[in-house]
Amino acid sequence: MKKITSLALACMLFALAVFPVSASGNLPYDSYIYDYWENIVLTPAPYVPGGSVSGVSLGVGAFSRPQDMCVGPDGLVYVADTGNNRIVILNEEMTEPVGIIDSFYNNNSPDTFNAPFGVSVSPDNLLYVADSQNMRVIALDGDKVVHTVKDPQSEMLDEEFIFTPLKVAVDFAGRVYVIARGMTQGIMVFNPEGEFTGFFGTINVQITPWEIFWRAISTRAQRERQQLFIATEFTGIDVDSRGFIYASNIDSDGLRAVRRLNPTGEDVIRTGENEHLGGDLVWGGFTPYAGPSQIVDVVYRGKGIYSLLDSRRGRVFTYDREGNLLYIFGGLGSQAGTFRQPVSIEALGSRIAVLDAARNEIMIFEETLYGRLINEAVALRYDGDESQAVEKWRQVLLLNENLEIANIGIGKAYLTSGDNLNAMKYLRLGQSRTYYSIAYRRYRNEVLKANLPWVLTGVLVLAAALPVTVTLRKRRRAKLKGGADG
Repeated sequence: MKKITSLALACMLFALAVFPVSASGNLPYDSYIYDYWENIVLTPAPYVPGGSVSGVSLGVGAFSRPQDMCVGPDGLVYVADTGNNRIVILNEEMTEPVGIIDSFYNNNSPDTFNAPFGVSVSPDNLLYVADSQNMRVIALDGDKVVHTVKDPQSEMLDEEFIFTPLKVAVDFAGRVYVIARGMTQGIMVFNPEGEFTGFFGTINVQITPWEIFWRAISTRAQRERQQLFIATEFTGIDVDSRGFIYASNIDSDGLRAVRRLNPTGEDVIRTGENEHLGGDLVWGGFTPYAGPSQIVDVVYRGKGIYSLLDSRRGRVFTYDREGNLLYIFGGLGSQAGTFRQPVSIEALGSRIAVLDAARNEIMIFEETLYGRLINEAVALRYDGDESQAVEKWRQVLLLNENLEIANIGIGKAYLTSGDNLNAMKYLRLGQSRTYYSIAYRRYRNEVLKANLPWVLTGVLVLAAALPVTVTLRKRRRAKLKGGADG
């Protein structure tokens, strides 16, 4: 595959924005990935448009600026139709509406939503809704409210703070995680009784020594124009099968736009070779999408795979549990399969669904052979089936011979099986310096161990032969000296 420089990428993105023609057949977007040197490498499409779903096509009336969706344990899809103050429930295939919730009973009294912004379904099938303009989170069992989170009180909160929930998630213990508007201290956590217990996963922006110095010598006007160094704001949230929280966030430098938070709130996500989990690596120059990716949502898809949604360029970025970028697809535009304002992403089995608030539609993407092989290879390695993973990676390389992650996958499998020489070969092709060093060290030790008996035997022979050689030389010198005296 042809590598593209940063300048060429900028031109390509500009061309796509003005003339939406794709190099991937009839697709309205190009698929690509970054290599070790942070160059763009075009790839086969991992996902292609598979249709769209709207309120009109479902026969429930047009959506109005929907903001969130989720998939419940039963496979049903829940859409927060924000502008219409309702939750629309779809079947697993997203072909038919199962129900609409636009009213319910709260303490035996009729009640309604006011701009429901976020939606989530707990492991015990309770529907949690971030009812933003009613300034509460409610848990529904059918058409009855069973839990309410509102008006949190704590010394940790400012007196002027107004609780406006935007996104919500629930773990196996019944803890409720809420992303609230304007809250930069972290994700708000509530116990099952609805009591505020603290913040989760606070992200503090790091200030460099140079920035400290510059702020110290700046005038007041200059300081007011500079970036405020405060904790950043979360944008999306999901819970994996082990109860870890995946949370996307606004990231000003485009390096880290997602966290994987353990039960104590510590970020334990792995960042891969380039330590980058923020979407696009190239975003300067003449591109019409200046600035880093703006990640607005995250979905955990199983087997360590998760995807991020970039609203700035309409891209979907997918990573494995080690932080390796697997593939990128999507784009902004007016054609089928592109977005105007993507706000939420979900996984529907092998499919990916993206909610567009401006188009009032859900875009469905189907995996291609290329995407399926990558997903299966990563899943097999996650399950510890290295031999089957290698076969999948070899098939991937037939479709894209320059995919570094495929070479790395094969190299890691050889490394696990103890074939360090072949591991070195593939890890070098994959530009994995970390794992190549491990393979090289093991191969070096392997060679030394295999040849150590011969080396030691040679040393012993030399040690034994040295005194004899010295003695023979002395005798020879003495003999020659005696012959000369005679």
